[in-house]
Amino acid sequence: MIAGNVKILNSEQIKALDAYTIAHEPIASIELMERACRAFCSWFAQQFDETKRIGIVCGTGNNGGDGLGIARLLHDWGYTVRVWMLHGSAPETDDFKKNFERLPKEVEVTQLIAAPENNEFAKCDVLIDAIFGSGLSRPAQGIYAQVIEALNQADATRVAVDIPSGLFVDKPSQDPIVRAHHTISFQLPRLAFLMPENHPYVGNWITVDIGLSKEYIAQAETTNHLLSKKYLKKILKSRSTFDHKGRFGHALLIAGSYGKMGAAVLASRAALRSGTGLLTVHCPKQGYTILQSSVPEAMVSVDEDEDYVTRVPDVGAYNAIGTGPGIGVNKLTAKALAGLMEKFQKPLVLDADALNILAANTSMQAMIPVGSILTPHPGEFKRLAGEWKSDFDRLERQRKLAVGLKSVVILKGAYSSIATPAGEVFFNDTGNPGMAKGGSGDALTGMLTALLARGYTPVEAAQLGCWLHGLAGDLAMHEKGVEGLITTDLIEKIPDALRALQ
Repeated sequence: MIAGNVKILNSEQIKALDAYTIAHEPIASIELMERACRAFCSWFAQQFDETKRIGIVCGTGNNGGDGLGIARLLHDWGYTVRVWMLHGSAPETDDFKKNFERLPKEVEVTQLIAAPENNEFAKCDVLIDAIFGSGLSRPAQGIYAQVIEALNQADATRVAVDIPSGLFVDKPSQDPIVRAHHTISFQLPRLAFLMPENHPYVGNWITVDIGLSKEYIAQAETTNHLLSKKYLKKILKSRSTFDHKGRFGHALLIAGSYGKMGAAVLASRAALRSGTGLLTVHCPKQGYTILQSSVPEAMVSVDEDEDYVTRVPDVGAYNAIGTGPGIGVNKLTAKALAGLMEKFQKPLVLDADALNILAANTSMQAMIPVGSILTPHPGEFKRLAGEWKSDFDRLERQRKLAVGLKSVVILKGAYSSIATPAGEVFFNDTGNPGMAKGGSGDALTGMLTALLARGYTPVEAAQLGCWLHGLAGDLAMHEKGVEGLITTDLIEKIPDALRALQ
């Protein structure tokens, strides 16, 4: 694999990364903590000015030590800071004690053995959560639970240090959990940040570089990654002076039915914008004029049926085929899909109604060509993989489905996850809520089909397609806004997204 994607480590690896850095840089643990505090405060100073009243709630572990270091630095930088020190069952760590000794006497410190009366947290404009950190092993109870609930009730902006207190790094969590508006984590993202169920707790999150060991990160084994522009730029194919359209693949889209020809149009336009050399669209008879007039760059193959796709054209000429957008679930269409999977042994892109047909006819799933790309949204995924207990369970079901089908499974949504036949998962952080509109998935199908036709592997096509699709949506959102964004706007920004990557 080409290096460059961001690794997502589990809680034990995160702890080991700190220890490895301390031992091999070498650096004293208190100085590594100081790095983390300074990185946090550098972000904080860009978001909040010195007029804000800052409250910091500290546990007695190393996350609390971070909180005390942050209190000292913010005080030195001119902020009015107050500290609440929460004494529960956890012992005081050495670095917590050292940062407490360094705390200026001018900083007011309140010792908490119970939740503050009259919720004194409400006197602050910004509350910084430094209670637990990434090492939490059981749900918050007792005084910890009381203080977390008081934090959440305060009318203040809440900022979590490393991870919201009460939230587990890599397994399902339960309340009470700090409901942070911002989470500032160190060096690498946490798997919990990418789970939809945790968004109410994590809020907007970023990672700050504190110089943890690149050597340890490089050798750490994980199946979870966050896509990076650096990696994708390395795999992007270029064009040379004497290239011609035949060098960039011939893609076929099988799409559309009566009342749903718009899906075929959107998928076709997205495919053409994504660089395929030639595009043919197979559609019902009634879609011929629509496609010829709205997508003149595409060739059209016409089905025998007026309203539905009922047969498969000769597939020998095509480098990649995508199907599903707008085709419906007619019995003759389902039979045509089975015929396609029999005839075409290269990877397919399967979306929308193609997935619904496969969910309703489970025996057909064994016919899916190895290396295909399935692109369900959560509802379609549920029909394919069943109900899940948590988003972590959902992730494992997605991983299992990809391995079982020997295909790539993209679960669409915020931080779309791409599960590979090898059991790896890549998360995508481009995109925005304005893309939650009809047609967005059709555009992705067109893009993926074009990228397969261009010669990318299924995994590369899925990674590039998701990232570019999201970035195009982001670029369109900046012009049109979240509410006014439509899929046509996204498609028109695909060339800009490609330029940004190039």
